[in-house]
Amino acid sequence: MQQLFDFLALHEMTIYFVILSVFVGIEVIGGVPTVLHTPLMSGANAIHGVVIVGAILVMLNVDPTNYGALALGFLAVLLGTLNVVGGFVVTDRMLEMFKKK
Repeated sequence: MQQLFDFLALHEMTIYFVILSVFVGIEVIGGVPTVLHTPLMSGANAIHGVVIVGAILVMLNVDPTNYGALALGFLAVLLGTLNVVGGFVVTDRMLEMFKKK
């Protein structure tokens, strides 16, 4: 338990920064008009490609016996991939609306 408190004390400012970033992100995305939401999310999905590459690089440097880190890395790659693929599907559907019949 002491290790947890030491970790929290050592990374206190980082934790505050992440919490503040979550609230700022919610406010910024919540203020986007509906018309711009899909193109904005399409651009955000491209960023998840970078997250996938980063998660793979981190997993390559993890000790093979550290199953917790490997599981979190696998989860990051899986969820990032799902978000990228889902974003492309939504963008494709949106672009289909503007094609001539």
